[in-house]
Amino acid sequence: MNTDRSLKSFMEILLVSTRLGFTSFGGPVAHLGYFHEEYVRRRKWMDERSYADLVALCQFLPGPASSQVGMGIGIVRGGILGGILAFIGFTLPSVIALILFALVLQGLDVSDAGWIHGLKIVAVAVVAHAILGMAKKLTPDLNRKSIALFALVSTLIWQTAYAQIGLILLAAIIGFLLYQQHESKDDSIISVPVSRTVATICLTVFFSLLVVLPLLSELSSISWIAMFDSFYRSGALVFGGGHVVLPLLEREFVPTGWLSEEAFLAGYGAAQAVPGPLFTFAAYLGAVISGWKGGLLATVAIFLPAFLLVVGTLPFWDSLRRNPKIKGALMGVNAAVVGILIAAFYHPIFTSSIFTPIDFAFAAVLFSMLVYWKLPPWIIVVTGAIGGWLMTYL
Repeated sequence: MNTDRSLKSFMEILLVSTRLGFTSFGGPVAHLGYFHEEYVRRRKWMDERSYADLVALCQFLPGPASSQVGMGIGIVRGGILGGILAFIGFTLPSVIALILFALVLQGLDVSDAGWIHGLKIVAVAVVAHAILGMAKKLTPDLNRKSIALFALVSTLIWQTAYAQIGLILLAAIIGFLLYQQHESKDDSIISVPVSRTVATICLTVFFSLLVVLPLLSELSSISWIAMFDSFYRSGALVFGGGHVVLPLLEREFVPTGWLSEEAFLAGYGAAQAVPGPLFTFAAYLGAVISGWKGGLLATVAIFLPAFLLVVGTLPFWDSLRRNPKIKGALMGVNAAVVGILIAAFYHPIFTSSIFTPIDFAFAAVLFSMLVYWKLPPWIIVVTGAIGGWLMTYL
């Protein structure tokens, strides 16, 4: 009976994450909106506070934050296997699409297609909905509204990953000072079915690979090891999401002759057109270099650091976040995350999607369909793609 329940739970994680993998367009901030809608609002797999704290944790960690949040939800729901299934479901659709593009359609330019513009407008509606919900919960008083405003303004003025990390640390200190005696009625607990021993092993493996892989690459002439090393380091040493990893990947593979600048840019255009995490751009690069096997190897290598870090930190995270002083710091961090998300909503999501009054009107329609008519997200995605295509004829 328990086995049947576990199998059903694993299948549910895989199916739900796969559907999100097919429909989650718009980049990491939009993905957090889709996750919030599906996992928190609809399925109640995690409460608002736990989700916000998980997002805050993943903002601290290097790697693709939205993918790490998805992995974390899978781990909380079904242990390490649940995290793996959540990762596979969310990532595989775009991995397959980009490998196929690398093998067959390298000359096709889809970056200016009307339906892609429609999907960008979908992201505007989804992110606006997520931010409104999170702001209501996470910035209820003037102090936290002020922290969010400061984070918003600072993020727009200094648009670097390091500025974002500094803001989060500063918000943690401010929250610690302001709310260390705060009595919270929300005692939600994230139950993580992973032991601290396993977590420690994962953290050890993460740091060991950072040291061992470059040495193996230097000592060996095997191209697969060098390729794995390059993708692993790119995934382990980047803060700020997929767009930040692109310069790292270009430095690793274009000057060294693995692939041409033209092939690199063609893949980047294709990566913008597919759902799921932008880190799956690695699948395209790997497939150009070494076929479909190279695409799969690159995908595993670039996401492995993120997975090891999430498994390694989650078992310690719950006890830390329930400490009253740490709780105060998290309240400050969560308020700052709201400001950072609003900044990301404006640039690049709004500025790269809304160019005309018709675009804004269409975004308002999609927002209403999602928020007031309560239609499923996949209907919003399909409507956005069709509407974007039709708008090219106006």
